[in-house]
Amino acid sequence: MAVRVSALMGMDVFTDTAKFVGKVYDIIIDLQKGEVTRLTLEPIKVANKDDARRIFKEKTILYKSVKAVEKIVIVSAIQPAEEPEAEEEAPKEPEKPFQHYSYKYRR
Repeated sequence: MAVRVSALMGMDVFTDTAKFVGKVYDIIIDLQKGEVTRLTLEPIKVANKDDARRIFKEKTILYKSVKAVEKIVIVSAIQPAEEPEAEEEAPKEPEKPFQHYSYKYRR
């Protein structure tokens, strides 16, 4: 079943044991893979990296733990999130230089 990403915004999040976790505030997408990676439960506004890591760990949910989405989001029992560094240790493809794309029709 396909769901629009915009439809996830504001949905209630519950565990599979019926515990309310929060509401979806924002969605983090991996643009290289073209898939949703995390759901955030509150805005991530911080001044330093340590606070960002703590909030990222405590207030986001891995999308692979989502079991079902209909009128609410059901996730498996919340486990401590992976450290952001763990995701970055994987070998990366060389980045292509950013190219500007224009959606305007030009003659």
